[in-house]
Amino acid sequence: MNLCCLVTPFFFDEHDPRLREAVPSHLSHATNEANSVVNRTPECLSRTHGPIADFVSATVKRGEIPMSIAGDCAASLPVVAGLQSAGIRPVLVWLDAHGDFNTPETSPSGFLGGMPLAMMVGRGDLSLAQTSGQTPVSEQDVWLVDARDLDPLEEVALGSSQINRISIEALSELVLDRPVYLHIDNDIIDAEEVPANNYPVPNGPSLNAVIENCIAFASQNSICAISLSGWNGHLDSDGETGRACQKLLSSIASVLNGKKHP
Repeated sequence: MNLCCLVTPFFFDEHDPRLREAVPSHLSHATNEANSVVNRTPECLSRTHGPIADFVSATVKRGEIPMSIAGDCAASLPVVAGLQSAGIRPVLVWLDAHGDFNTPETSPSGFLGGMPLAMMVGRGDLSLAQTSGQTPVSEQDVWLVDARDLDPLEEVALGSSQINRISIEALSELVLDRPVYLHIDNDIIDAEEVPANNYPVPNGPSLNAVIENCIAFASQNSICAISLSGWNGHLDSDGETGRACQKLLSSIASVLNGKKHP
């Protein structure tokens, strides 16, 4: 199937043009350049999220697979909104070193980037999700892969939820019976190989291990959308992290390009 790529060169309200470096070399891409994104309020962030939702919906309706690259995991919310608008009720497979399952009540820092998965399933403040029209995904339809750095109350919330948690090795054996939205935060990879992150996490799988398991998963499942939450380009002085992200996305894209529409 054909893939179409959209790059949103922002980490929330911070412009980061180096996110384009993650685009697989054989793919062209469009750029989601929003104006006046000056803070992290839902109203401001909707200026980047609305175009993502529209892009995903239009791409799916053409029978193609959308790939969204952005700087933060909150940009996954409009991807789901776009899929829902196109009539798809996806299973969400979320690869991340963090849980992203905090709410304002559980977060030690109040950092918005630690909350998108909770928002995705209808927990916490849903104002941002609602700006793009995203409605909650059932917790049973979420697979959280290899989250290894959790805040204390976040871990309690995940433990009492119905979210499925598996290792990266188990991903290669996971076969789902519905279209899958595959979201990847690059920090799932061990911090030695993707050091240019605001919150790098050690003791993770290697880049090659993530690629191998993602290839196996993509080969035996129906992927309806992919997104990547990228690195901090301002920290990537040697380009190592950007190259790792491009290699990962290129490997998955190569599998999907060779698959026929179900």
